[in-house]
Amino acid sequence: MENIFFLTFGCKVNYYETECMKSLFSNRGYNVVKEYKTADAVIINSCTVTASGDSRVFTALKKIRKALPDAVIALTGCYPQAFSKEVEKISEADIIMGTKRRSEIVDIIEEFVKNNQKKVIISEYKSDDEFECLTCTEFRENTRAFVKIQDGCNQFCSYCIIPYARGRCRSKPIDVLREEVEKIAAGGVKEIVLSGINLAFYGKEFGLTLADAVEVCCETEGIERVRLGSLEPEMMSDNQLERMAAQEKFCPQFHLSLQSGCTRTLKAMNRKYTAEEYSELVDRIRNIFLQCAITTDVMVGFPDETDEDFAESVKFVEKIRFSKVHVFRYSRRRGTVADRMKNQISEQVKSERWHIMNDAVKKSQAEYMKSLVGKEVKVLFERENCIDFHQGHAPDYTLVKIPRKNCKKSLRNEIFCVKIKESDFDCCIGELIEN
Repeated sequence: MENIFFLTFGCKVNYYETECMKSLFSNRGYNVVKEYKTADAVIINSCTVTASGDSRVFTALKKIRKALPDAVIALTGCYPQAFSKEVEKISEADIIMGTKRRSEIVDIIEEFVKNNQKKVIISEYKSDDEFECLTCTEFRENTRAFVKIQDGCNQFCSYCIIPYARGRCRSKPIDVLREEVEKIAAGGVKEIVLSGINLAFYGKEFGLTLADAVEVCCETEGIERVRLGSLEPEMMSDNQLERMAAQEKFCPQFHLSLQSGCTRTLKAMNRKYTAEEYSELVDRIRNIFLQCAITTDVMVGFPDETDEDFAESVKFVEKIRFSKVHVFRYSRRRGTVADRMKNQISEQVKSERWHIMNDAVKKSQAEYMKSLVGKEVKVLFERENCIDFHQGHAPDYTLVKIPRKNCKKSLRNEIFCVKIKESDFDCCIGELIEN
């Protein structure tokens, strides 16, 4: 066995964990390949946020098994962990693991090759479980590195299966984070994105906060930017925000998951804030960060969401003036409270509401982009996969492009000042400022 192929579904945390597992195999002398047809072993890292996500995993699993009847196939991740009583029926996988013990995956696969005995390795989470310190320090193809610093969730939103797949909140020790970020910086990566399942709860068991993690990253020589992944709107105190604002390297982009702008719907979702409290948090952030981007996720069609509830949500989203909104339809997830609720919304109504909400948020996104015209921003340029433009992201994560005809040299992994000349719906066009 020499060649290992990875297939990853789901969130940035999953992708980070896959990169860590790749490093484990590389360190033991295996080749990580980009085509599954050349692999001796395949590791599928699954997502189970939605039922359609499960379907994509199973489709891929069957396809790979048919193409590679003699390969070792391991299924890992959130699906096996959340539905541990069902996974033994999966005949296509030789090894089935949950979201624990990924640091042992090389040994587990080598043992299977030696003994040829199917393994199902899923252990339940306990309240005193510690953070499994997988680390990844090689990001050869990227200008930014996603670093997982938190796992698990204690919130139990009524639509969400993730607490059953990830266990309770736990955090990466700060010294482990410091060492990992130093190695990433030594590899030439300039931007760190801190990620987690419920990132705002980072460090609670250590008497620390997310601001401590931000400060450690900002203090690391070679790291030029530090930004946050998706945040739940709890735990973000003024003290934390002010400490982050004091860091010149901190990128003022806050993706605050909203889900609904209607307090009645938020209560049914078992979210731990009201629409008014969310609005107050946004105001506090904007008072501390004079130039910042607030982005979010909004769900439509939650069970028992009335026309009035939906209209209230639309009005709230318009009031907040988000710079970007991901709008999605509620999807029933077996095993959750919401799946058993009465007054499920029809797919037709969900679709209608999606279009209405999506149209509403386009206006605020366009207005935010337009507000940047005439300003100077620092852009970290990324992979040059566009013939006509160099492109990268500003600190607020606005996509910025400059015409390649005006600058022939490569700008990849460099930060340059750009003056914004015009805006589009999803990006800005600018010119490089010399010196």
